[in-house]
Amino acid sequence: MDADPDKWFHDKISEDLIQLHSIKEVLYRGQTKFQSIEIIRTGSYGKCLVLDDKIQSSELDEFVYHEALVHPAMITHPCPETVFIAGGGEGATLREVLRHDTVKRVVMIDIDKEVITLCKKYLPEHSQNSFEDERTELIHTDARKYLAECKEAFDIIIIDLTEPIEEGPAYLLYTREFYGLVRNKLTVNGIITVQAGSAAFNELLNFSAVFNTLNTAFPEVYPYQIDIPSFGGPWGFCLASLNLNPIMSTSDVDDRLSARSLDNLRLYDGLTHQSMFSLPKHLREDLLTQTRLITDNEPLYTYTG
Repeated sequence: MDADPDKWFHDKISEDLIQLHSIKEVLYRGQTKFQSIEIIRTGSYGKCLVLDDKIQSSELDEFVYHEALVHPAMITHPCPETVFIAGGGEGATLREVLRHDTVKRVVMIDIDKEVITLCKKYLPEHSQNSFEDERTELIHTDARKYLAECKEAFDIIIIDLTEPIEEGPAYLLYTREFYGLVRNKLTVNGIITVQAGSAAFNELLNFSAVFNTLNTAFPEVYPYQIDIPSFGGPWGFCLASLNLNPIMSTSDVDDRLSARSLDNLRLYDGLTHQSMFSLPKHLREDLLTQTRLITDNEPLYTYTG
């Protein structure tokens, strides 16, 4: 292996695990008001968006993450018309939401305008012109502040943000107080879905804390996972609602996808839905035994500079 550090990107999966990616080209490197950003072309996963030194999505497998984040909630809801997205600067979450012909309006809030501008320039295949869709309303502000002040309720709220690190741009959107606010901004059949971090059995702090914290606000909370190679392994998500259960038969999921003309997805279908929500025994047990909650005054990770 070439030892030149400029030719390798070190993606820190955890304190004890680093994944190396060969760098073929640096398309952009800089600092926004909120975070560092790199867009690099790797030998392993093609073009990658890197925020604060962590890969957020890759050209090769971004469809895995974004379809897993979006479609279980959208399909669980019988007719999602209004959607709120917090984060999602690449535009791929927005892209997947807009695939549903039931959707009439999407409010996407991303505080970092520079990230979206750069992703439009260097990663246009992620958004596929979704920012220009007439159903899209893109706003650059604080997502929590917007939800607290807005008068409308949403059928689906999607939290597509970086990890909840203190002083980072996202940590106040993972807390017990925030989930209580979300509960009041959902329609009767409303659903929140959250990316919840690593689902590796030795790195479950983020996943279990998000799961437990959602349980303080919602009676129906369902964890699920999918393997995302560029993230270094299995990745966790949580779906929560006041009354809807995402556990459906393979045929029911496929029927809903067909009714919405969603027959061209690469990852998600009825069988994938079953597998994502069928967590292995050790993971189910670990999620239930963890008790950590995330609050405004007690962030999950402390900023270390």
